[in-house]
Amino acid sequence: MAEYDDHESSDDPLHVLRHSTAHLLAAAVTELYPEAKYGIGPPVEDGFYYDFDFGRPISESDLPAIESRMRRIAQEDRPFVHEVMTRRQAIEEFEKRHQDYKLELIADKVEGDEVSVYLTGDFLDLCRGPHVRSTKDLKAFKLLRVAGAYWRGDEKRPQLQRIYGTAWQTPRELEDYMKFLEEAEKRDHKKLGKDLKLFMVDERVGAGLPLWLPDGATIRRELERFIVDEELARGYLHVRTPDVAHLDLYRQSGHAQLYGEYMYPPMKFEDGEELELRPVNCPHHIVIYQSDLRSYRDLPMRIAEIGNNWRYERSGTLIGLNRVRAFALNDAHIFCTPEQLMDEVRGAIDLALYFSRVLGIEDFSYRLSARDDVKEKWLGTEDQWRQAQGALAAALESMGQTYKLGVGEAAFYGPKIDFQVRDAHRREFTNSTVQVDFQLPQRFDLEYVAEDGSRQRPVMVHRGAAGSMERLFSYLIERYVGAFPTWLHPTQVVVIPITDAQLDYANQVAGRLRSLRLRVEVDRRPERMQRKIRDAQHRKVPYMAIVGAKEAEAEHVNVRDRSGNQVDSTLESFASMVATEVAERRR
Repeated sequence: MAEYDDHESSDDPLHVLRHSTAHLLAAAVTELYPEAKYGIGPPVEDGFYYDFDFGRPISESDLPAIESRMRRIAQEDRPFVHEVMTRRQAIEEFEKRHQDYKLELIADKVEGDEVSVYLTGDFLDLCRGPHVRSTKDLKAFKLLRVAGAYWRGDEKRPQLQRIYGTAWQTPRELEDYMKFLEEAEKRDHKKLGKDLKLFMVDERVGAGLPLWLPDGATIRRELERFIVDEELARGYLHVRTPDVAHLDLYRQSGHAQLYGEYMYPPMKFEDGEELELRPVNCPHHIVIYQSDLRSYRDLPMRIAEIGNNWRYERSGTLIGLNRVRAFALNDAHIFCTPEQLMDEVRGAIDLALYFSRVLGIEDFSYRLSARDDVKEKWLGTEDQWRQAQGALAAALESMGQTYKLGVGEAAFYGPKIDFQVRDAHRREFTNSTVQVDFQLPQRFDLEYVAEDGSRQRPVMVHRGAAGSMERLFSYLIERYVGAFPTWLHPTQVVVIPITDAQLDYANQVAGRLRSLRLRVEVDRRPERMQRKIRDAQHRKVPYMAIVGAKEAEAEHVNVRDRSGNQVDSTLESFASMVATEVAERRR
């Protein structure tokens, strides 16, 4: 733990270099802003950050001056000097510097009487290291942005300003990374979502509460139809359940006690009733399972729903559609016998793989998320956890899939397989999950009638094969840079009449395409043809059907795709071609 915080130390040279650059940043800040208080500054993937309390806001316009001071300090060849102080000495040193956050870390994180610190010139930091030899070894770094961050991640604590930067071993690596960031910015779903008018966020509605605009809502409907149709074909029973329930339901499930920090305050009424916006769908599906006595012949019973969930994510963690406060989850809960468990887990993995193939999600990995040793965080016995984790591992291995272990990443009721993907900025997030749960069937006293007539406890598999619609959509925007496959694109064909004289034929073309359930627009604007083509290409419409007098007479269309390829076709051939492409969901 390099910073006496929750970030692990590493001897990896790039990790050490970035950790050292974080100290260089803090040294520069304390010279330019002597009253500033500093929090923590760990290395992170592709860079580093440091949290500061400046006493007043700073902006990204202040970063060039800070970076310039960092370069001056780097050229001064200041050594990173490691010292071990007594607790009393360390407290006195940080008191002298008025560094309250460091004093808090000493009180909370330092065990024993020895305190490890590093000096970089006059800058003193509470740190275990390691570091590079000198500031002169730091040759390739860049400050990137300023963001808000609550001290120690607690929104009840002061909000600090977090300065992010990147650091590399050579200037060439830094240059390559900055080019990557420039390209990632072009693919960023927040920017593209606004440019293509797919979704929006408005402060009058609230942070983390996206509004789906007509084109975005069209894509979402297509995704939902695809998902639901495939699940029905695989034996899932789709249901609809309300967004609220009695708080007691979540007390029984354990969410109120162990997941309460992500739940909204309950709605309390005069008669004592307490209703809660649901953070998950599983208790609702459990109630449906309990609505009738189930036999072993009914199992596995796969209850599915694209259900709305509400979670109070802290404002500093919200990222476009990737992390929101209201989302629709492609959720399902499978109730099965212990003997059916392995096949059901494999089936859930296979469904997630199928969705990924069709949607073009190619770069992903598996994480087997397990519990850690903090017993109060988890429900159930260690034996149940071993059994559940073993089932997940065996299912992955039987399908030839490799995975990494994520200790402490499990759900509170059981381990899970997380399908990890990366966004355009290479940030990793969970797109879908498969979870084995022995706890909720026990807490809700679930039963089925076994073949011998006895009452037995089913096993429950929680499964989100496509993840949330919001997070999936954010990934697809960046994956296709807005150029969605034809079956997903909100407008599949734009018909462009060269003059108003061809409007009747343009409407005839559109009518034929619409008869095949294709999404078509006729561009009737009084603009030149080339302007209409450019506008359709900007919107990344898959096909433009251009019609002039010659095409109208022959019942043809001049077809231009968004890549610029052009061909003359009969109306019927073009209509059949696009309809087949859509039906087969070609990418």
